[in-house]
Amino acid sequence: MSSEKKSGYRKSFSLIMTFIIMMSVLFAFSLLLAYRFSTKFIENEFVSEKVNVLEQSIKPYNDFFQKKLPEVSYYNGYLDSATACNFVDTVLLEYPFVAKVIFYDSEVRNTPVVNDGLNIGRLTFSPKNIYQFGSLVPADSVLLFTRDKTGNFKVGDDFNALVLKLASYIQGLDTSKVPSQEDLFSNFSNVRANKITYLNIPRIEDLKVYKSMSRRTLDPQPVYQQDMLSFHLDPYKIKIINSRPLLYQYIKIEPLTYDPLDTSDSYLTTEITLPGPFSDYKLYFISSKSFIDKEILSYFLPIALGILLFYGIVVLVAVLIYRNLNINQKMFKLQYDFMNNLTHEFKTPVSVIKIAGNNIKSASSLTDRELKMYGKILDEEADKLNGLMNKLLAFTQIENKAIELNQDKINIEDFIESTVESHRLKHPDFNFTYEVTGFMTFVTDPVLLGSLFDNLAENAYKYSPAERKKLHISARLIKGKVVLRFTDQGIGIPASEINNIFKKFFRIQNQYNQNGSVGLGLAFCKELVNFMDGEISVKSKVNKGTEFKIVLPYND
Repeated sequence: MSSEKKSGYRKSFSLIMTFIIMMSVLFAFSLLLAYRFSTKFIENEFVSEKVNVLEQSIKPYNDFFQKKLPEVSYYNGYLDSATACNFVDTVLLEYPFVAKVIFYDSEVRNTPVVNDGLNIGRLTFSPKNIYQFGSLVPADSVLLFTRDKTGNFKVGDDFNALVLKLASYIQGLDTSKVPSQEDLFSNFSNVRANKITYLNIPRIEDLKVYKSMSRRTLDPQPVYQQDMLSFHLDPYKIKIINSRPLLYQYIKIEPLTYDPLDTSDSYLTTEITLPGPFSDYKLYFISSKSFIDKEILSYFLPIALGILLFYGIVVLVAVLIYRNLNINQKMFKLQYDFMNNLTHEFKTPVSVIKIAGNNIKSASSLTDRELKMYGKILDEEADKLNGLMNKLLAFTQIENKAIELNQDKINIEDFIESTVESHRLKHPDFNFTYEVTGFMTFVTDPVLLGSLFDNLAENAYKYSPAERKKLHISARLIKGKVVLRFTDQGIGIPASEINNIFKKFFRIQNQYNQNGSVGLGLAFCKELVNFMDGEISVKSKVNKGTEFKIVLPYND
């Protein structure tokens, strides 16, 4: 049976170890997959996150295009050089990518021909004055053109292109419908490379008049003021917002045709074209592999920790299963030994009683001496059985808190003396000594304390060689506690077994236990001390002896 048990538990251990090895392989494989996933994810992020960087970087441009440009229309064509200068100053301050602004202070007339401007049927669109504003524009170069001095400045493509766009829009204008703001905005602005030209949007009534003016001469001939501003943009002045500094090491603005000379595998690169007037340029992203590896690692570590945690939980469960199997094995062995030893403990006195009974029954007559002998044998063996059953019953009652702790005052010297005397009667070769210091009486449960003394005394006698069957009991009052010490000169307890001796059914394997032991004595002592709100500890040296120390509360 023992071989079968060991074989079964060896098999369980092998299964647990196989499971842990398989989980370890799976753990390593999971880490590898997690790292590859992290690498792929970060590389994809490197490509996709450039859109967010672009959006953040061109946010000021979008704000300029959607909010600042339409402010020109608020002036209804009546911007003068001073007002335009103030407006441009706010633009240059708010939007550094605007390098220069050319302001066309223009008129729309119903005359057939103008020298500087554009003629559309009988509608003419021409500048009165042209100014340029910018941080690098000299003071004497602000005024570029004035109608009074013709020929000193070429009006240029910016002006003509937007006027042609306006003319085309007017020719196709459906006067029965109200045009949308988006339609008006797109037809009164012109986006070219590094440049945005914007014309203030007239009222719908004015546009209807413009259409009439292009077809015939009105009487009287109306004159309308129109303001056109051409914003020259510098893409290199766009402030790059690196929203992923741990992903992108360097971000630059380069021409669309830019092709780096260094194309080695030690770098990751990507690019995205700038929108609108900056479409000839791109954002160019570059990071070294070693720089990207840091971001991969920072993404991988939480995943690895999660996998490690899961693996740790699985291994812990496996260890707990094995531990439970091991505990069950030990419990089974302890119970098996307990039943064997208990059977032996009961069988011995029962056998003696049966033999004595048979002898009495079969004898034709018994002398007085034989009657006394058999009577003594029956009495002693009955006491053994009764003591064993009482110990088991008391142990169970104490464990389940089924009894109450009595509080009686005892004289400690008398108590120890009675214990010594009872054991001297049983074991005449047992040498007892004792001492009491600091107190004479204290309140305790005398029955439980007596059981404690008896068990420790019996242990001291049982586990001592014939020539060293000695026990010294000391009782002292120390710092308001009763400290009892039981010191013998027995065989001692191995250090490896010290932590197990107070466990139920545990027995140290030695020559003194060959005749059987239930393994309840010291466990019973531990339960007694705990029930009395005390503490028990042990110090021992092999072949030198053992000392049990008991600390109990002192109540006078």
